[in-house]
Amino acid sequence: MTNPKSLLRQSHFLGTKIRNLRKRNNLTMDDLSTRCIRINAEYAPSVSYLSMIETGKRVPSPEMLAVIAEVFQKSPDWFLDGIDAGTDLTPAKGSRGGISGMALEPGFLFAPDILQIAIPELLSQTGTGGRQFAQLLIRAHQEHHQNHFPELERAAEEIGQKRMPLSAEELLQIAKKVGLQVRWFTEVPTELLDELGVRSKNVQTSYFLPPGTLHLNRILEQHPTRLKYELAVHIGHAVLHNKDGVKSSMRVGGAQEASDGNANLAPQDILHAWRDFESSFFAGALLCPKLPFRQLLDRHGYEISSHQAAGVSASVAMRRMTAVSPYQHWHYFDAYTPGKLKAVYRGNGIPLPWGNMRQVEDPCQHWAVFRMFEAATQQHSAQLSLLNVQGQPRIYCCESTKVMDLAGNPHVLCAGVDLNPAISAQGIDADSLAQEMKQLCVKGGGKAAVPAPIRSTLTTISNILNINWVARSLDKPAQLICSRGNSCPREPGCY
Repeated sequence: MTNPKSLLRQSHFLGTKIRNLRKRNNLTMDDLSTRCIRINAEYAPSVSYLSMIETGKRVPSPEMLAVIAEVFQKSPDWFLDGIDAGTDLTPAKGSRGGISGMALEPGFLFAPDILQIAIPELLSQTGTGGRQFAQLLIRAHQEHHQNHFPELERAAEEIGQKRMPLSAEELLQIAKKVGLQVRWFTEVPTELLDELGVRSKNVQTSYFLPPGTLHLNRILEQHPTRLKYELAVHIGHAVLHNKDGVKSSMRVGGAQEASDGNANLAPQDILHAWRDFESSFFAGALLCPKLPFRQLLDRHGYEISSHQAAGVSASVAMRRMTAVSPYQHWHYFDAYTPGKLKAVYRGNGIPLPWGNMRQVEDPCQHWAVFRMFEAATQQHSAQLSLLNVQGQPRIYCCESTKVMDLAGNPHVLCAGVDLNPAISAQGIDADSLAQEMKQLCVKGGGKAAVPAPIRSTLTTISNILNINWVARSLDKPAQLICSRGNSCPREPGCY
């Protein structure tokens, strides 16, 4: 153990190194203190003490330094080597994530009057309705902002007072407070044929009628987490949109909302899509307030089972992970059949495994969200995957779970992270590591066990990110995946 007096002499750059490491990993002082408490509550620094350490006003004890070092997977001696590593530890400002853009040249082709003519023609030729295109615009906006919408967070926190978990009774009281009168109706699930020709059960679960009546299906009483989510969505509609009736109904099932077949992008389509998104995001923030939910996830290592402690569904919890995690490079899929994605978030521009607006003839069968459909049980499954993005291999890790909706349809939820930025943040060449892992998978016919050196690196990354399932994925072979069969990297190819 380092002598306290020796530690004091060697602590010249200690505070700077801790601050730079914390910022590099996008942790607040609250986050770092929580992580330290999880490792050793006795020697964990408080937020105020961390502030004094970072500014050089205090020097941590050897025991406290050991706890901080474990969070960042460093040796305590690294903090005391007398070398100012500030320059090396400053993260490069890169892309904010989301879909990669393209240069808009020649610019005159993107003039508003030309776009107004071209977009309806494009939609009619691709078979995409105006409302579907509006959803795509909303998703692009969401990904551009990395799923961070402080105004919606604040509105939800003001209504819910950052309480977690909220009970159905408390949400009913909030609904009454914002001017909603609840009425109950009865409707049972019915079978419908969706746009891909797949039969699924569907049911209307709630709808709003101006000026202030919220109708809830009795079936929700048997599914408390879904009841809470729908109440939260309608509360969001009342708070954000003054109960104007645009966000009027909610359904559960595999079939999409009926389309009027109009390819024109009407202003009402944008309004519907935007208010749908706002109300849904508000609901997540109301049920899982940012700071309490982040601390809960930290304590549980981002396990999907954390949703039980928060009193919400796995779907709500997994979507909120992408918004509250200090790590920014997440993705989330909710798939009803191999071919239908009901919800998508791609914080780092991950290509889609199949289309969610039209059927894809050659979806990659090796995506975790695809493979889970074949699973006999509703178990969680961690998977490490290698995927080419813009010509470069990237390492993704995800956790998938198979669940049933209240209409009785199985669907697969998948939350994942792009590990390349986390690897690069530790001063490791992520591109070379991913390329090495990809080549091993190619030689192995599409999959390969993770070799010891790479396993050690990724275990360290898992500990730094505090995501348990990243380490768990290393126990299985890594899989090669692709966005479409015609770009399959396997030898021989799957298609």
